[in-house]
Amino acid sequence: MEVKIGVQHTTRDIVFDTEQSRDDVVSAVTKALGEDSGLICFADTKGRTVLVPAAKLAYVEVGEETSRKVGFGKP
Repeated sequence: MEVKIGVQHTTRDIVFDTEQSRDDVVSAVTKALGEDSGLICFADTKGRTVLVPAAKLAYVEVGEETSRKVGFGKP
């Protein structure tokens, strides 16, 4: 699923794909916003970790969950 995060005072969005469910993403954002100095932590599909300070969030856009990508693969 694609997640797009807008950060205050920046012109670029943070965009990444994650295997976390929609509920997990929403829960992580909600929990971090409730903490004083919370960080939101996500793992993307390439094994990287994305950390965003909750106090600097402008918005979070959560895409639709997909079952698989369409394309050609090795047999």
